[in-house]
Amino acid sequence: MAGKCRVVMEALGKSRIVVEDGKVVEISRPQLKYCPLFNKLLKVEDIDEEAVRKNIEFRIRDFGFATENRVVRAPDYVTFGVSEILSTSIENGVLDAAVIVADGCGTAVVTEPAVVQGLCGRISGVIETSPLNVVLDAVGRDNVLDPATTPIDQVKGAALAMKKVPGRFAVTVTCPGQAEEIRRMCGDRALIVGVHTSSMSEQSARSMFKYCDIITACASKALRDVAFSRDDILIAGNKVQMFGVTDLGKKLVLDKLHSIGREPWDGNIPTDDPFPWL
Repeated sequence: MAGKCRVVMEALGKSRIVVEDGKVVEISRPQLKYCPLFNKLLKVEDIDEEAVRKNIEFRIRDFGFATENRVVRAPDYVTFGVSEILSTSIENGVLDAAVIVADGCGTAVVTEPAVVQGLCGRISGVIETSPLNVVLDAVGRDNVLDPATTPIDQVKGAALAMKKVPGRFAVTVTCPGQAEEIRRMCGDRALIVGVHTSSMSEQSARSMFKYCDIITACASKALRDVAFSRDDILIAGNKVQMFGVTDLGKKLVLDKLHSIGREPWDGNIPTDDPFPWL
């Protein structure tokens, strides 16, 4: 039975954050000092422990992060991001579901666009979570790996999607090992999306481009170097770039760009880069 919740996550400059029973109990020093997206949305130019604490406490108050007050359905938060691409693709019938990670459910197979956006649009880097009834009710207990323990395992999540989803589904991954295993197991039925990619080596970055359809750059210079060295990668944004890698990945990125009246980044607008690179 779900009840009091503990969530461990990496966010806001790869700070390790622990929330227990709706209170922030641990924050490590952020590795990133400046995030262009964080600055754009919240006008924060210097990420420190206090900025992290204030933001997480705001999330708890605003949409019930890591509590039974969790808001589980939402419209787009930013105009362009991974959750926005996936929710739009499900709504348009290009995808049937997305295998995501969120507080309160761990790895889950989600078929409702508003739930994808509600659970993923304003969080990142969840490492551990305990159950929340409000979240499990929204996604369905048979759509998570274990409603009693809410583990996080995207490979097992993809295997669950193979059984439950009739067509194509997205899976978010954080490392090339996950991407390779899911690609081998699911083939083209899985749209693989690289997320939470900071601190990635050059070798890992190249592997991500081998197995993923879409990749978000986070604060990774290695991913940017690979993407900018190739002429077959669709690049969206001049801050935290999104990379369309495969034909399908490019289509979904481009479709979302066009829905908000934008075009891919062509190099004419200077990049606004994170600091330092991770």
